[in-house]
Amino acid sequence: MKKMSKREWLKWMAASFASSVVLPSFLSSCGKGNEQTLESESGEEPGDDEPTGQASQVWMTTDLSAAGLLAVYRAVGRQATGRVAVKISTGEPGGHHFLQPSLIADLVHEVNGNIVECNTAYQGGRSDSASHWQAIRDHGFLDIANVDLMDEEGEMRLPVQDTTHIQYNLVGTHLANYDFLINLAHFKGHAIAGFGGVLKNQSIGIASRRGKTNIHSAGRTQDVSRLWNTLASQIDFTESMAAAAQSVADYFGNNILYINVMNNLSVDCDCDSSPAAPEMRDIGILASTDPVALDQACLDLVYAVTPADGNDNRPLIERIESRNGAHVVEYAERIGLGNRNYEIVRL
Repeated sequence: MKKMSKREWLKWMAASFASSVVLPSFLSSCGKGNEQTLESESGEEPGDDEPTGQASQVWMTTDLSAAGLLAVYRAVGRQATGRVAVKISTGEPGGHHFLQPSLIADLVHEVNGNIVECNTAYQGGRSDSASHWQAIRDHGFLDIANVDLMDEEGEMRLPVQDTTHIQYNLVGTHLANYDFLINLAHFKGHAIAGFGGVLKNQSIGIASRRGKTNIHSAGRTQDVSRLWNTLASQIDFTESMAAAAQSVADYFGNNILYINVMNNLSVDCDCDSSPAAPEMRDIGILASTDPVALDQACLDLVYAVTPADGNDNRPLIERIESRNGAHVVEYAERIGLGNRNYEIVRL
C-alpha cells in the first residue's frame, strides 16, 4: 500500500489527466490484493475549512463502462441487500448527459434494485408524474428495470439533526419501501448549486417537490409556486442541502452506498434541457461509504486537471466557485455527515 500527500497526489493527477490518464506502474495492477492507496489531506482549494476526522476510503476506476461501475461497487465491500433503491437522475427531456441505461443496467440487475426518482420543483418535463414517466420511457430506463417515482403518492417527513435552516426534510413516501439505498450520481456542474454529486443527489434528488422548495428556500416555504421568489442565499441553500442529505443518511444507517460517475463534465446539470457541451475529458467512477469524502475527492480531481485544448477545467471551476459550491461539502463535514480527509484506492 502506497500513500501520497495531497500535494504529491494532485501533481500526479495533473500529469495523468494531461496525458489521457497513463497510470504509473505502482497503480497499474488490478485485484483487491494489489490495491494502492493515495492519501489526501483536503483544506486547500476548493474548500477553505480545515478537514477533520480519520481519512475515509474512496475507490476509483478510470473504466467508464458497465463493468467498471460494477467493479467499483463491489470493491467498496458493502453489499446492497433487501429492497434496494438506486437513485439516479432520469434527465430532463432534451438533455443527453444523464447516466445512460446501458451504463447502469448491470449494477441495477446485480442488486435486484429499483431505479428511484422524484418529480422536479421547477416547471419542466419532469415536474408532474405523467410527464416524468414519459421522460423515463423515452430515456430507456423502463427497458432495464422497474422505476419508482417516490413522491407520486405523497410525501413524508424525515427529522434533521441540523435545524439551522430546515426543521425537517420532505421526501417521497415510497422511500419507506426500501431497505438499502445506492446513491448513484452523475458528477457535473449545476446552475444554482455550482456542482452536483452525491450530496445533491441525496438532498434535492430525494426530496419531494415541496421538499425541494423547502431546501432551496432554506426552510422559508414549501410552496412550489413561490420557488423562484424565495431562493435562499448560496450559503443557506448549500447548508440546507447538507442537512437534508444527512437526514437520508440517518434514515438508512449503514444500508447506503455512494457512487459518483465523472463523465460528460458539463457546467450544466442533467436537469437542464439544453446543457453546455463538456469542455473536460471524462475522469472515472468513484465510490465510498462516505458522501463527503466522495464529493471532495471529485472536486479535487476537477482542480487537478491542467487546462489544455480539449480538456479545460476552468469553466467548471468558475461555475463551482461563482456559486460557492464547495461549501456544501465543508458544511456537511461540519455537521458530522462525513470527512473531507480521504484515501483514494485505485482499482
